[in-house]
Amino acid sequence: MDISLEGKVALVTGAGPNIGSGVALALARYGAVVACNDIDPAAAKTSVERIERNGGTAIAVPGDVTDEEQVTGYLDRIVAEFGHIDIVVNNAALLGGKGVLDESSEFFSRAVHVAAMGNFLHTKHVGRHMAERGIRGSIVAISSSNGWSGSAGVIAYAFHKGGVNNFVRAAAMDLAPYGIRVNSFTPTAPTPDNPELIAERGAGGVLERPRAHGIGGATGDEEWRRPSRWAGDRAPLVPMGTTGTPTDIGHCVAWMCSDYARLITGCDFVVDGGARAKNFAYAPAAAGDLAGPLPLIPLDVTGELDKEMS
Repeated sequence: MDISLEGKVALVTGAGPNIGSGVALALARYGAVVACNDIDPAAAKTSVERIERNGGTAIAVPGDVTDEEQVTGYLDRIVAEFGHIDIVVNNAALLGGKGVLDESSEFFSRAVHVAAMGNFLHTKHVGRHMAERGIRGSIVAISSSNGWSGSAGVIAYAFHKGGVNNFVRAAAMDLAPYGIRVNSFTPTAPTPDNPELIAERGAGGVLERPRAHGIGGATGDEEWRRPSRWAGDRAPLVPMGTTGTPTDIGHCVAWMCSDYARLITGCDFVVDGGARAKNFAYAPAAAGDLAGPLPLIPLDVTGELDKEMS
């Protein structure tokens, strides 16, 4: 099966530097022209440069995904430059945060607002663009394992990712008559594989270097506090030994946006080495005893060459 996105124009929001950059690179490597959005212009530019190093075509369209005027402005620019939009990946979100006892109303409101308006505005305006022109395109929202099951320390993130999941199903029903597909992808703590990000923060991800207070922020030290997460050494949690990388996510999202997935809408795809599927009482074998997945099929050729030369 030869997946090709040749002739398609894609927009990825929140395009740097981890999952968004990986998805944008994958879409470009499979043939799409990619518009890279981020609220940080430097991050959008860096994502474009990564694509161009790997032989793809991309432009930076920085802007705030919650500002309708800015959104329609860069959508108009994409259409003016490339003629149409066939793919949107709604990835922009605020990470981090705290648990329900400690989260601020300001952070909670902003995190929910970014996810809600980012998904809504791009799905609405690109959906209208597609419907008016008879484009049977693909819209993908990036969810999270925290949108499907509970985890301490990320109450705002859990709330808005849960909302993303049902937004996808409802939008899929709205847009199905036009042949426009809406799906979600659920990543689970991927290990970064962007060479620039690794150079900045070091190799490994959350599974190799657990944060001191779990996924969210620190809690207080009052006498009445009780720990919300196990702080000691943890047994391996992932049946296949790894939750993968943004490249794994990119391969799947590219297929979701291809014509091979023409009848798939209102669905969620999970690439996480079995992390979400396992029962809570199941502890995988030690990492050294696991066969693990097949070797990764790389997308960042420049990054692979750098590894070989080092």
